[in-house]
Amino acid sequence: QLQLVESGGGLVQPGGSLRLSCAASGFLIDYYSVGWFRQAPGKEREGVGCTSTSGETTKYTDSVEGRFTISRDNARNRVYLQMSDLKPEDTAIYYCAVSRPGSRYECYDSASKYTSWGQGTQVTVSS
Repeated sequence: QLQLVESGGGLVQPGGSLRLSCAASGFLIDYYSVGWFRQAPGKEREGVGCTSTSGETTKYTDSVEGRFTISRDNARNRVYLQMSDLKPEDTAIYYCAVSRPGSRYECYDSASKYTSWGQGTQVTVSS
């Protein structure tokens, strides 16, 4: 059974850092592109970034570019979202999701491309 579990969320002060983990079970994450999404209270879900199966392509939404980094550890069947210089507007539930891509260089901005999702982990940025 394909399963994704996010972890690493929590409460952090503005300017702080967190690393979120997306652990896959029941399948090899090597063959999937991975997207990170977030949803703040009262707002629509938005894409944070994504990484291709090869890891050679990573993309980020403008608001996190230069602050967030997505990395893969295929040996551990995990993908990470390193978040730095966190701001109160980064407060949200963060989700990872996977998609079988058309090529090893592709990953997708649109949530509709992703077929399996984790349950989410809460990130709160507050002083």
